[in-house]
Amino acid sequence: MPKVSEEYIKNKKTMIVRTAYDLCLQKTVSTVTMQDIINATGLSQGGIYRFYKDIDEILRDMLIDNRQRVTIKTQVDAIFAEAQTEDAKVILHKIFDLLADFMTKELMGIVKINFELSVLSMNAPLRVEKILGNIEDTGNFEYLFLRITQYLQTNISNGRFTPKISQEELLTYLTTSYNGIEMSCIINHCYKKLPLMEWYIPKTQLKTLETTLYYLLGLEV
Repeated sequence: MPKVSEEYIKNKKTMIVRTAYDLCLQKTVSTVTMQDIINATGLSQGGIYRFYKDIDEILRDMLIDNRQRVTIKTQVDAIFAEAQTEDAKVILHKIFDLLADFMTKELMGIVKINFELSVLSMNAPLRVEKILGNIEDTGNFEYLFLRITQYLQTNISNGRFTPKISQEELLTYLTTSYNGIEMSCIINHCYKKLPLMEWYIPKTQLKTLETTLYYLLGLEV
């Protein structure tokens, strides 16, 4: 077999994972198969196994590629860089606006894929552990939640925020509410139209969560 360059291998792998991404938009993540990849890329069965041994390896690299292509971490850092001088509600509003824009743009893309992985983790936890196990980079939402947690802890400690519930309850409420908003919007737009579908818009739902957070933090609503 002739020797191929590292660049050739990298380009082939990129083509494969981008194809997998497109297939995950057309189907659910759990139903994408190696045969689907073979059919979509035009590679032979032997050809694709030169690069990946199974579909889960492809999905792992697809997630890494997604995180590198579409990231809000720099924008998050820029917002929190103003935290010492800017009003707290301005900081939080910018964060919610950023999150709403990201969810709206990626609702049928990365957000859908991540949601389907969370569903898969309930049905096939070992498979999802295999897919995610070697990914060291932090995802967008995990990074944002970490920065928000640090911001809230600092401002609760210095008395800037006087929350009506405990810090643990507050953080739990934020994560569960966000997950519920994400799930409702995805189900409505991607799978099944729900009653009052005009309510299931990321910006609308997140605006309500933002207002509720102000109240829970003891800020003027």
